[in-house]
Amino acid sequence: KIIVLIRGSTHLGQNKEKKMRILCGTDIIEIDRIRKSIEKNGDKFLNSVYTAKEIEYCEGRKNAKYNHYAGRFAAKEAIYKAISQLLPEKFGISWKDVQVVNDENGNPKIEFLNITFNQIKSTDISISHCQEYAVAMVTLIVDE
Repeated sequence: KIIVLIRGSTHLGQNKEKKMRILCGTDIIEIDRIRKSIEKNGDKFLNSVYTAKEIEYCEGRKNAKYNHYAGRFAAKEAIYKAISQLLPEKFGISWKDVQVVNDENGNPKIEFLNITFNQIKSTDISISHCQEYAVAMVTLIVDE
């Protein structure tokens, strides 16, 4: 656990310290495991895990779509691991309460849907994949 102290001036000129924490989560998954789940369960699996935007993005990747589905899956797992201690109950979030989309530069970014975390001040995510595996790393900065 890392605590970050942010010092600054208030409007009255007094110094104020704000404690923040860095939370992180990581996940790795076999791409073939996701491919088999999609081939076996089709839309039932896709629609229970991924949002419409995520499905549209992954399907647009043609031959590499399973790599991207696996990357998004690993991302959701990594996000859950990072935010788990912010949840009032362990299973207080569903697969589709969070989506991973790309920003205007093509970089992945996290969007929370149907759930709010006011204490999260910054998010960062990295997704990578090779022929066999997809991995994701998530970092959050939150108010202490």
